[in-house]
Amino acid sequence: MHESVVKAESGHVFSGPTGLGTSAARLVRAEPPPSEGSAERSAIRVPPLHCPDAVRDDPALGEEVNDRLVAWAAEVGLFSGRLERLRSHQFGRLFMLAHPDCDDPDRLLAAARCGLAEWAVDDHWVDEGDDTTPELLGPRLALTHAVVDPVRLPARYMAQFEQVVEREPVLRAFRSALGHLSGIASPTQVARLRHELAVMFVGYSQEAQWRSSGRTPAVWEYLLHRYENAFFPCMVLIDPIGGYELPAHEFADPRVRRTYLYAATANVLLNDLYSMHKEDPTDTNLPNLIAAEERCTLQQAVDRAALIHDELMYTIEAEAAVLSAAGSPQLRRFLTGLWDWMGGSKEWHATSPRYNSPAAQ
Repeated sequence: MHESVVKAESGHVFSGPTGLGTSAARLVRAEPPPSEGSAERSAIRVPPLHCPDAVRDDPALGEEVNDRLVAWAAEVGLFSGRLERLRSHQFGRLFMLAHPDCDDPDRLLAAARCGLAEWAVDDHWVDEGDDTTPELLGPRLALTHAVVDPVRLPARYMAQFEQVVEREPVLRAFRSALGHLSGIASPTQVARLRHELAVMFVGYSQEAQWRSSGRTPAVWEYLLHRYENAFFPCMVLIDPIGGYELPAHEFADPRVRRTYLYAATANVLLNDLYSMHKEDPTDTNLPNLIAAEERCTLQQAVDRAALIHDELMYTIEAEAAVLSAAGSPQLRRFLTGLWDWMGGSKEWHATSPRYNSPAAQ
């Protein structure tokens, strides 16, 4: 474990051992096993997190994007019979909060369509849907990837594939979302999204294996999973929604990539924390796995998961400061966009009825 001391532009000094999990590892682990039942889960408190606040909140803009997003969902057939619940979750507000450098509802809608298509995989094929059998997820994701990175089959077989796409709302949603994005993003930026979606699909398949086998992963394995199944596809759209393009050599720089991956991972761990109230006690998330592995109470596990989140955030903040000092104006804007995205996402998670209203769950 190396020692690092970096002074960020904000004036903070970050020091001590770095790396995923080192903060949580410093905790004393002599607690009793967790208690059972829903009462404990209802009383869970998410501790203050090291995460920025939202830069801007424009309710009218958020509502405009949300209305357009729900209309699009109806058009492609997503969330049939659940559109009012979808509206209540305020996904349009999420993308308004997460992209404060964009005031154009059409550009924000492009990001929201992609995000909702990604969420629909969970909501249609994993949690609800007509058949959520885990063994079906792999073949479904293969079809989805064939839409995202368009397949070219011999003509006599292409028609059969198109019939499948026409019957499946999630496939239609991805095709529509990528088509709209292509109108505002460069081919390189669209290709970046395709790559991040493929990585996310690997993570989805890993989780499906846990479900089908009934196997509980170790905490380290789950953290690796979250390094793949995170908010990468949403965050990779920061520059096209902002109306600029991060140069290829900086996007591919391993130091930039690491900071970006940490940001997406930290934010999906925040999702784990805020979604605790709506999830089943047997669901696979970081607090549940820490509680089982370390035989601590669920609240203690939530506190430890928060420390892991915060450790990542301090690392992101320090490394982004170094990169910003030496990088291009576009890189500085992109790294600022990462930070702003996390702040907007935190605000949405803390306020959206998706996680804060029993009636909407």
